[in-house]
Amino acid sequence: MVIDPVCKMEIPEGNIKAQNKGKTYYFCSSNCQAEFMIYPNKFVK
Repeated sequence: MVIDPVCKMEIPEGNIKAQNKGKTYYFCSSNCQAEFMIYPNKFVK
């Protein structure tokens, strides 16, 4: 299980993902993925 960086929901690793600074992030939905892609620094420490 992983944490969606946008909505903070615990989810299984799945097909909805994105790379940022060499790390893979997983999302509960394409909406969370889209939000992350627009503002990645808002969600990555």
